[in-house]
Amino acid sequence: MCGIVCYIGEAQCSHIILDALKRLEYRGYDSAGIAVHGTESISVIRAEGKLAKLDAALAANPLLGTVGIGHTRWATHGKPSETNAHPHLVDGIAVVHNGILENHLELKRQLEQEGAQFSSETDTEILAHLIARELPGASSLMAAVRASLKDVQGSYAIAVLSSAEPDRIIVAKNASPLVLGLGDGEMFAASDIPAILQHTNRVIFLDEREIACIDAQGAVIETLDGDEVAREPRTITWSPVQAEKGGFKHFMLKEIHEQPRAVEDTLRGRVSVETGDVASELIGLDDIGARRIRRVVLLACGTSYHAALVGRYWIESLAQVPAEVELASEYRARRPLVDPNDLIVGVSQSGETIDTLEALKVAKAGAARVLAISNVLDSAIPRMSDGALYTHAGPEIGVASTKCFTAQLAALFLIAMYLGRRRDTLSPDKARDLLESLLEVPAMMREVLKKDEVVADTARRYAGARDFLFLGRSLSFPIALEGALKLKEISYIHAEGYAGGEMKHGPIALIDENMPVVVVMPNDTSFDRILGNVQEALARGGKVIAIVTENSPHIDALGIETIEIPACPEELAPLITVLPLQLLAYHVADFKGTDVDQPRNLAKTVTVE
Repeated sequence: MCGIVCYIGEAQCSHIILDALKRLEYRGYDSAGIAVHGTESISVIRAEGKLAKLDAALAANPLLGTVGIGHTRWATHGKPSETNAHPHLVDGIAVVHNGILENHLELKRQLEQEGAQFSSETDTEILAHLIARELPGASSLMAAVRASLKDVQGSYAIAVLSSAEPDRIIVAKNASPLVLGLGDGEMFAASDIPAILQHTNRVIFLDEREIACIDAQGAVIETLDGDEVAREPRTITWSPVQAEKGGFKHFMLKEIHEQPRAVEDTLRGRVSVETGDVASELIGLDDIGARRIRRVVLLACGTSYHAALVGRYWIESLAQVPAEVELASEYRARRPLVDPNDLIVGVSQSGETIDTLEALKVAKAGAARVLAISNVLDSAIPRMSDGALYTHAGPEIGVASTKCFTAQLAALFLIAMYLGRRRDTLSPDKARDLLESLLEVPAMMREVLKKDEVVADTARRYAGARDFLFLGRSLSFPIALEGALKLKEISYIHAEGYAGGEMKHGPIALIDENMPVVVVMPNDTSFDRILGNVQEALARGGKVIAIVTENSPHIDALGIETIEIPACPEELAPLITVLPLQLLAYHVADFKGTDVDQPRNLAKTVTVE
């Protein structure tokens, strides 16, 4: 959530920064602003609301200069307003900040006792006052920022301009993402890669408690303790086109249709049908360690949590090792029992989710082996883990995750296969059969996505509903949860997902003629039992929408609305059944006219608590 962009070079920068901020809109925000160092001083323009308002303000009062910082703010301390928007300017110091200063009240009281006067309700303004206080006695702006941050507790990614040193920008981070971009005679910094990818694909990710001084020729990176950091740039292979809508009405719809490619890219080079195995060196685990694992604990939040629930089924059935799934926020809130023979898997699209990051630190402190599943190279969670399995979904701009979810499923299936082969619970023949089918999944996904218009027709009929119920059993239960989450995220319709076996324990009381009931029921070993749930819903007047395998028995006789998927092995059905639910949520939201890509109150990456 929130977004930072910095530029220093030879070009007029205000519109470079504004354009980059637009590419970070998916992170969520409610106000925005830009600070530019002109010929004599720093000027700031801020606006509440969408970036269009900031654009209009810049058109009315252009900011001229080649050094600048910009920010999109998602309110934490202080309501959304122009006054609370970043950058904050104090005595020639301009600051933008993502994160939360945990000791902000103590710092603010101290500064007020020293005579500081605050113009906003934010914790960020405290940073500007701290740096302005330190600068007169410091050897440089970087030294002043470093001294100020030693008083700060909490998470932050910051960028600082000073009228005293107009040819540089100071950036620093702790528990909030920040990446440097290396150009030709110009430098960039941003919260996420898509913001700067149209300018450069050479990047350096800052690590925790690091600070950098950037000028037009490059960057000097140090730890907050003053130790020099040498880190080679990484080359990002995403193209800028991948971050554009590509002719689709919304990013979310584009990303739904990119899922076959995302799964293909995640599998590419990692499987061998010939040997019935998964490449060890590309999984992030070692063979000996895999045999010693006594249990697997998967930690995640939101959509990633639902992917982890599917992963648990796969790990237990294919590798026959106990598996647990925990909400990262709850795991870190207690004192979990951790064993050195545990494998702790953190699942995070961004690799920066604060609850997952902190939960993994707890696990690692208990000497467990930590494996990350992430879509972002060198993000915080992979960096602190013992191994990383990267998905290759490409940039996901829509706040509601779709292609990263199915890429996570593919990665989790590979882990289950890998463990099963190393622990001799999965025969080579069975593994070959599963891998052959897995490689066919993208083609099956493309077939399902051809039903987009069919799903849109269904969505049109039910877009006026106030409530939805989603049901599934076994591997389809997490998919029901994910379908309900997608619908509520972007359409603001109340939706709940339940295991089919729990229907009689409460949810059945809600069913009437106004309640659409979406049932995930591929032709698997749970089919007969979920069929009973359908009959119970129909008996109470419920309007059933069923995700079914082609030519499933008994379906025609029920006279219910169906969306068909191709037949596939039971183990792989979640990669297929989720697609109609994503499309249903998308089209319902589109018909309702909500902001599909940037739903209210949500942010793409939750980097503050």
